[in-house]
Amino acid sequence: MNKINTLNKYLDGFSELVGRGSAYFAALMVLVTCYVVITRYVFNTGSIAIQESVLYINAIVVFGTVGYTLKHNGHVRVDVIYGPSSTRYKAWVNFLGSIFLLMPVTFFILLYCWDYVISSWTILEGSPEANGLPGVFLLKSMILVMCFLLLLQGLAEILKSFCYLFSKETSPLPFEEEEGSAL
Repeated sequence: MNKINTLNKYLDGFSELVGRGSAYFAALMVLVTCYVVITRYVFNTGSIAIQESVLYINAIVVFGTVGYTLKHNGHVRVDVIYGPSSTRYKAWVNFLGSIFLLMPVTFFILLYCWDYVISSWTILEGSPEANGLPGVFLLKSMILVMCFLLLLQGLAEILKSFCYLFSKETSPLPFEEEEGSAL
């Protein structure tokens, strides 16, 4: 169990690092959006590339923080049932839900989008707009990044619940938020 806990700490740490790093892009997105609005409505000018950059930054924020959000129990749940339940029940819901729902859906998204992203890379797809950003293939690649982050954090959630349910050692609760760990 010690090796599992060590692996889980690395997976959680990776999700924490990528999630916190990606979250900083939200401030950049606000600044770029303000710039777009000011240049358009105050100076009556603008740039398609800068407008499109907001989409790219948004993809980094949303898809880059998906593992972090899972780690910190930020995804949607039916809290009417889950919230007041026992710790053991929550561990079983997390364990089985991750194995039978999270992982298969994430694998499906990964497999379904693989050709979509690869074909975009094959032609180095750019913006359909005349002065748009040339890296649409990078934007589409964020779908695969999201799947990778979800799979890693999903594995961490499975390991946490497994250790809690089946270890004779005292292991940390797999779903309780640590004090001061939120963004």
